[in-house]
Amino acid sequence: MLADTVIELLKEEISSLEFERYIKQLKFNEKASNSDQMVFVAPNILISNWVKTKYAEKISHLFELKTGKKPEIKIVLKEHLKTSKVKSSSAEMIEAIKNVKNTILNPSYTFDSFVVGSSNQYAYTAAKSIAEKPGIMYNPVFIYGPTGLGKTHLIHAIGNYCQTKGKIVIYATIEQFMNDFTYNLRNQSMDRFREKYRNCDVLLIDDTQFLSNKIQTQEEFFHTFNELHSAGKQIVLTSDKPPKMINGLEDRLKSRFEWGLIADIGLPELETKIAIIKKKCELDGINLNSDIVNYIASNMGDNIREIESAIINLNAYALLMRQEITLDFAKNVMREQIKERRENISLEDIIQIIAKDLNIKPSEIKSTKRSKNIVEARRIGIYLARTLTPNSMPSLASYFGMKDHTAVSHNIKKINELIETNESFKLKVEDLKNKILTKEK
Repeated sequence: MLADTVIELLKEEISSLEFERYIKQLKFNEKASNSDQMVFVAPNILISNWVKTKYAEKISHLFELKTGKKPEIKIVLKEHLKTSKVKSSSAEMIEAIKNVKNTILNPSYTFDSFVVGSSNQYAYTAAKSIAEKPGIMYNPVFIYGPTGLGKTHLIHAIGNYCQTKGKIVIYATIEQFMNDFTYNLRNQSMDRFREKYRNCDVLLIDDTQFLSNKIQTQEEFFHTFNELHSAGKQIVLTSDKPPKMINGLEDRLKSRFEWGLIADIGLPELETKIAIIKKKCELDGINLNSDIVNYIASNMGDNIREIESAIINLNAYALLMRQEITLDFAKNVMREQIKERRENISLEDIIQIIAKDLNIKPSEIKSTKRSKNIVEARRIGIYLARTLTPNSMPSLASYFGMKDHTAVSHNIKKINELIETNESFKLKVEDLKNKILTKEK
């Protein structure tokens, strides 16, 4: 069958993961198809939206290569096939596609795939609440936090959930909003622009901080916001900082952004990062043992996007090299990424971070005091200084006020014994190491 041939061609051009997750779930509807249009059936709206936005054009091109004619690709939902008459069913499917307004959402970004920890619990709970009752619970919702911690995941999860409930969802980065605005302004088609952004049930806008100093776009966004809010439509915004800290943003917009609920996503604690890595591995079918998971979590910083990318690269390299992923293999593959994080770490950095985290004075770590908490902090400091810096044991002995390098060696031995026998202590040391590695210079 021609459709099978086209799908096999597509399989060769995309990742096996995306093929298995999305394309393989499609069923070709021969009865509803003709030379002008090819109809595929998707099991749910998430896969339907993903294929339509990412692959429809490619599939159409592959059909053109085989037949010389470029058909329109229709991705319809399985439930539209349930009528007894094929002709009527096909007409309903096509009409449904024309009438439904969709947006580009990542179907893998759901509430179920989001790992919740103390650093993101509040934002997650708020997002889930407004997804269940859009325009009623909190409006607007403003989620902020550093790059790569899950803000985009959460608003896509809101959008995906709302779409399954039949809501019209529009998602855009603020850059896309600005580009749409500029294009339609130039082409005197602002009615089309306003119809897109104002005739929806849920508006999701990513990276709001880039509205800064964009006066014309701010004016249009102000009116879009007012129109939707007055109509009881849900607005969700994300940014890398709270509204009051976005320079170049008009006060009237800052005020409106603060009308509803403001939720921040903080840096994930080590346990959350470990859970995220395990979840990523589970979803993508990647097998990593606990030592490798802990190594990645404690050495790759807090940017979840970078961590996920590192896992994908590690798995891809293992597949290409036909190697089992061991701890040594992981360390070798990731050594350049880890090396970059360890540049310019000073002994002062190490002492300051340990002291702050363990609630003691930096001077006490370098003192001769023998209370239990200070001895533990000093040993951790020596261990991490030896692990993360090029300093020799004699130089560390001098820095920490010890007799000679044998005292340093003794402390490192004690720490290694604790790490091997005490999982809680091991995680504490790895967490401190990660904080040192991710300290901003």
